[in-house]
Amino acid sequence: MKMTRREVIGVLAGAIPALQCSVGVPALAGPQAQIISGPFQPTNKSLSTYQVPQWFWYARNMYIEDQRQYKYHLKHYGHPSRFGYKDLIPLWKGARFDPDYLMGLYKKAGAKYFMSMGVHHDNFDLWNSKHNEWNAVNMGIKKDVVGMWAKAAREHGLKFGVSDHLWISYKWFATSHLADKSGPRAGVPYDGADPGYASLYHRIDDAKLLTAKLDWNEDGIPESWKEHWFHRIKDLVDHVHPDLLYSDGHLPFQHWGLSLLANHYNVSAKHNGGKIEAIYTSKHQEDSNAGLCVLDRERGVLDEIWPHPWQTDTCIGDWHYNRDVTYKTPKTVVDMLVDIVSKNGNLMLNFPLPNSGMLDDRELKVLSGITDWVTVNSEAIYATRPWKISGQTAPVTPPSADASFNESKRRALTADDIRFTKKGETLYAFVMGWPEKQAVIATLASNSKQAPGKIENVELLGHSGRLKWTRDDAGLKIELPEQKPCEHAVAFRIVGVGLV
Repeated sequence: MKMTRREVIGVLAGAIPALQCSVGVPALAGPQAQIISGPFQPTNKSLSTYQVPQWFWYARNMYIEDQRQYKYHLKHYGHPSRFGYKDLIPLWKGARFDPDYLMGLYKKAGAKYFMSMGVHHDNFDLWNSKHNEWNAVNMGIKKDVVGMWAKAAREHGLKFGVSDHLWISYKWFATSHLADKSGPRAGVPYDGADPGYASLYHRIDDAKLLTAKLDWNEDGIPESWKEHWFHRIKDLVDHVHPDLLYSDGHLPFQHWGLSLLANHYNVSAKHNGGKIEAIYTSKHQEDSNAGLCVLDRERGVLDEIWPHPWQTDTCIGDWHYNRDVTYKTPKTVVDMLVDIVSKNGNLMLNFPLPNSGMLDDRELKVLSGITDWVTVNSEAIYATRPWKISGQTAPVTPPSADASFNESKRRALTADDIRFTKKGETLYAFVMGWPEKQAVIATLASNSKQAPGKIENVELLGHSGRLKWTRDDAGLKIELPEQKPCEHAVAFRIVGVGLV
């Protein structure tokens, strides 16, 4: 699974005709799943031949009595037995929603693919769903949000993806069936217990699932929901033919999941002259190790170079819009981006939209800072590959089992931290801060095991003048100009013989 073209910043945003050629595939158990014909069958053996193409929680907590979302909802909207999540949907208008304008900003900031929310755990589809009346065309904004994002992304030359968070919804939304344990409305069921709204909140027959505790697994999920999930997400794939399909978890539901994945890849083959240009991401390493898909790490960065392409998905703040949250700074984003790219990964960065449908001023400022940096340093990011090692550095995060959710433990990178990428015969060295006098890259010393060859020239991206540099047993020492070419990390272009 090799990736020769670097696609770095994706942007995850959203939330706030049927294919004629299909074939019935024998299911491992239960009903058959209808998928489009193509090179893949819904088996691990077939899907393991997949090759990565070269481009590469208000709703739940408002029903939990001691949560801040519950308290906020009670203050602003009333008790959730009277005014529930279903009653919030009509308030979503997106009056300033302009996908074309936003896509232009994202592309300028360096985005190579864009991901729209498809459906979150709240069971509300953001396209004209054939299998769910609770969708954005029927209610709220009353627009095909996914379709609009897809059109804008492709018109701006970006690959397009959609996210699937639906599989766990059956258990995730069980809180809507509960009731207060104390207070004046103790014991009065929330609106999710009303069978008239079971199509949104689910009909939950297993009493063990009616709890505020969420076990993030498939236990207790009925076969009927698994089949329904397949048809919903297959409809999404058939609707926009995404280049990337993101799973908020693993590849779920045995043969239903394998059938969906085979269909996703076969749709890509149908629309790309037999070539597989599609990506599927899973947060379970077992899925990527089996060769089925690409590994994703939520809010985390791997410690070392990963042998296959992978992705970090994170957000500049909360996943959904929160006006009180503190956003990541451009430096934090740049630190993560360079660190991830040096380890063979992509960064997918979420900019959540408020009800208006337009980024707020603070988000625009962060985006502008990223744009300024990418404008200077894109050469050392895009179409690059990892070098022999990712860099020279002290540990950035404490050791962890799988690197998920470790970003909050990251230290800020400094001029002592170096990261490497390569492109052809050119080596790029990022110094993750501006040194006081000179940059010293010990890894590139004259007696270096990683770079035993000859250095012929060193240039600073964004700087037009010549640099003075020397190389000895202590490292490559580079005299710096008075003027920084950019804020945050700076990149050196290093050319020679036997370096890469």
